[in-house]
Amino acid sequence: MPEEDPALPPDPAFLNRQPKWFKPVFHGAIVASILFVLALFFAPLLLRSRKKSNQTEATSNARQIGLALFEFETDYGEFPNETTKALVKNNPGTTIDLTGTSSNTLFRQIFAANITQSESMFFAKTKDSRKPDGIITPENILESGECGFSYIAGLSFKDDPSTPIALTPLIPGTTKFDPKPFKGFAVVLQIDNSVRSYKIENDGHIYRDGKNLLSPKHPIWKGIAPDIRYPDL
Repeated sequence: MPEEDPALPPDPAFLNRQPKWFKPVFHGAIVASILFVLALFFAPLLLRSRKKSNQTEATSNARQIGLALFEFETDYGEFPNETTKALVKNNPGTTIDLTGTSSNTLFRQIFAANITQSESMFFAKTKDSRKPDGIITPENILESGECGFSYIAGLSFKDDPSTPIALTPLIPGTTKFDPKPFKGFAVVLQIDNSVRSYKIENDGHIYRDGKNLLSPKHPIWKGIAPDIRYPDL
């Protein structure tokens, strides 16, 4: 009696003798298992990719803020602060509400100075921020939650070019950063319009030359605590 050729396909009659539930159930279980394993593998990658994308967007927006601040400083001699607020209010036709002390309020001066009509550059994906709605009527510009950047007031181009001026994701009321939005990194705009990414250390701070960058003890501040303005949330 000849041996069965192993290269030949299984006898269809044999397959037909298998229980009807075998093939679809067995096949479905394998597919489900594969999909589950793939989900476990790719979910962290997708999350990291999304956080990287959020950081990239914040970096790009920070550069746009820097360009707007440069133009504002050219016109008013300083970056937006309490003094320039009075000057901007004198612009013909300005009805934008500039009251308040938040970063939203100071950034509104850029709109009042007719330097920009776009809210999108002030967005950074943080815990409490949301995409700006694009409504730029005087009473709706940069409403609460539509700004993701903190701002350091009282600076000009006379200061050290590497001085931070806009930062994210700074935890409101502190000098610590939230490590979650950008996978452990902070985005910092400097006066020279360069944007740097700093690793957020375990204590929540970022460091330059071994010193907490936002501490008045850092040489860049010359012993005076930076005037940090946080977003309206």
